[in-house]
Amino acid sequence: MTHRIALLSDVHGNVTALEAVIQDARAREVNEFWLLGDIVMPGPGTADLFALIDALNVTVCVRGNWDDCLLESLAGQFDIDDPTQVYITRLAHYVEDSAADAVTRISAWPLSQVVTVGPLRILVCHNLPGKNYGGDLWTTSPQGNYDSIFATVEADMAVIGHTHAQAMRYAAGERLIVNPGTVGQPPSYLAGALATDRRAHYAILVIDETGLAEVDFRKVAYDIDAELARAESAGLPYLDLYRESLETGATHQHDTDLLRDVNDRLGHRDAVARRTRVVE
Repeated sequence: MTHRIALLSDVHGNVTALEAVIQDARAREVNEFWLLGDIVMPGPGTADLFALIDALNVTVCVRGNWDDCLLESLAGQFDIDDPTQVYITRLAHYVEDSAADAVTRISAWPLSQVVTVGPLRILVCHNLPGKNYGGDLWTTSPQGNYDSIFATVEADMAVIGHTHAQAMRYAAGERLIVNPGTVGQPPSYLAGALATDRRAHYAILVIDETGLAEVDFRKVAYDIDAELARAESAGLPYLDLYRESLETGATHQHDTDLLRDVNDRLGHRDAVARRTRVVE
């Protein structure tokens, strides 16, 4: 049997991009989908996004760092005086209000899985097997960081996400590592023309009885204006920041001065504080 597996990572709530990627994957006769984490936030996709996922043959899911931030925020693990944590918690409340069952589903996903496909054992994780956050695996990180992916896991290859950059490289022992890039939030830190390419990213693995036959990195155009209209109609918090991320690739989750201003001006800090007091 030949397996044609679509690797989907870092959707970040971008339903329109996901729709375009699914259409492209089906045209290429993909028969299996793996989700590599960071499925929701900061985009508007919640129940509608999971409805798309439920129509697919999804066989592998792992949690990303944004998925854990969602769960931690809803569990009350945040600092009301930290603008970044207020930002994430406000978005987490939006997801919970729109699709509480999605939160339950995400909480059941593991940090990593090892999956056997044909003759291959494939490690699936968002970043490192036991750490789905941080800058360990940027494209310019030392080789030793990539070798560490397999330090505690026996596998022939790995698929990862998190960095939002499509990449293929090897770790010690000639073990392949594939990053499909990001469906929903192409970055601005790439060089030259790559920095202005706003298409959705994913990759297809083709595996037959002898092993890995092909890695197909895909980029798919989608209607950014339609996604922003969807976000506005859904009442997405931080709409202007989401617009900037889609149009330019710039993100501001670590810009505390900007987020403090936005939180105060638009009442997000007060909304999170009121919600927290009600829960308590």
